[in-house]
Amino acid sequence: MTTKTDLTAPGTVPVFFVEEEHGHAEGSTMLGFWIYLMSDCLIFAVLFATYAVLGHSYAAGPSGKDLFELPTVAINTSMLLLSSITYGFAMLAMDKERQGQMLFWLVITGLFGLAFVGLELTEFASLIREGATPQRSAFLSSFFTLVGTHGLHVSVGIIWLVTLMVQVMKHGLIPENRRRLLCLSMFWHFLDVIWIGVFSFVYLMGVLV
Repeated sequence: MTTKTDLTAPGTVPVFFVEEEHGHAEGSTMLGFWIYLMSDCLIFAVLFATYAVLGHSYAAGPSGKDLFELPTVAINTSMLLLSSITYGFAMLAMDKERQGQMLFWLVITGLFGLAFVGLELTEFASLIREGATPQRSAFLSSFFTLVGTHGLHVSVGIIWLVTLMVQVMKHGLIPENRRRLLCLSMFWHFLDVIWIGVFSFVYLMGVLV
């Protein structure tokens, strides 16, 4: 932060102007976003802990071994992993000031994200048709809550992605848009890591154990 003194009029009282430094604003934004991510980590930690406690309470209903289809879940997982890679390509293009190329990779990222959400909704619809609703057992309640919360985050990320693409097309790669894209990048990769935990802890262990 810097100050200036207006001394143009002799004998007048100095007037001080405060200039907000760009680096300070950027640092505050990034700190706030890291705090948000940590709070999201706590939410998912609670959901994972809840599933760990209730994941075997089937109430004489179906278990994960009866319901989960690993090939479909593997395809869904690949959609999210590929979206994380394409977002990385978008960030590389942003660093090289290639706005068109960056927007192209963001579109691909959004399509992978939509495919992930679509497959997840299809899985939920299939389970409900089979009678495996959240009310059926504690296992299904915790499963729908954990996986559904992650899917909701991905859906919000897609809306955020589209909004930023519109902002970039309207205003270009200004510092504010770069900072927002970086925040979304951290959010997207965070969801990728969480899903790897869901895939391993919920689906793989549900089928193998």
